[in-house]
Amino acid sequence: MSAASHPGGAPIDGALPRLARRLDAVALWSGRAVSWMILPMVASLVYEVTMRYAFSAPTTWAYDMTYMLYGSFFMLGSAYTLMRKGHIRTDMFYEKWSVRTQGRVDAACYLLFFFPALIAFLLVSWDFFQASWDRQERMVTSPWMPLVWPFKLSMPVATALMLLQGVSEFIKSCIAARRGVWI
Repeated sequence: MSAASHPGGAPIDGALPRLARRLDAVALWSGRAVSWMILPMVASLVYEVTMRYAFSAPTTWAYDMTYMLYGSFFMLGSAYTLMRKGHIRTDMFYEKWSVRTQGRVDAACYLLFFFPALIAFLLVSWDFFQASWDRQERMVTSPWMPLVWPFKLSMPVATALMLLQGVSEFIKSCIAARRGVWI
C-alpha cells in the first residue's frame, strides 16, 4: 500500500499513516488466514450430504462442525470486511459529503459508537470465553459433545481484530478530515 497524495501533490506520510498501513496489514493477513476456514466447513458439509443421502448414514458431528466454523468464519472476517469498506453505510447521504465531512463524521462515529461498543463487547465476550474454558464446556445438544470454548474464543479475538482495524480507520478518518484526502 503506497502513501496517498494530498490534492497539492505531496505524499501523505508520517507515523500515523504508517501505523494505519501496518494495522491494515494485520486485517489483510487475518482475513486471508480466516478465509481458509471455508475449506473444512465445505468439506464437512459435503461429507455430511454424501453420507446422509448416498449412504443413509448421517453423521453426528458435521452439523455442529459447520455451525461452529461458519460462526467463527463470520466473526473473524469482520476486521477484513471493515478494512475493505464492506460494512453497511448510509451512502445516500455519505457519498454527497466532502472528504473532510466524511472524515469528521467517521471519526466522531468511531469515538462515540464503535470503540465504546467494541470495548464493552470485548470484555463481555472474554468473560463468556473464560467461563467456557474454565468449565471445559461442551455442546450438550450434540451426541459427539464437542468443546465449545474454541468457538467462543473467536468472539474476543474477532473483537480485538476489529478494534485494531478501527484504530486504522479512525486514523484515516482524522487524516481525511484534516487534509481532505483518504489514505
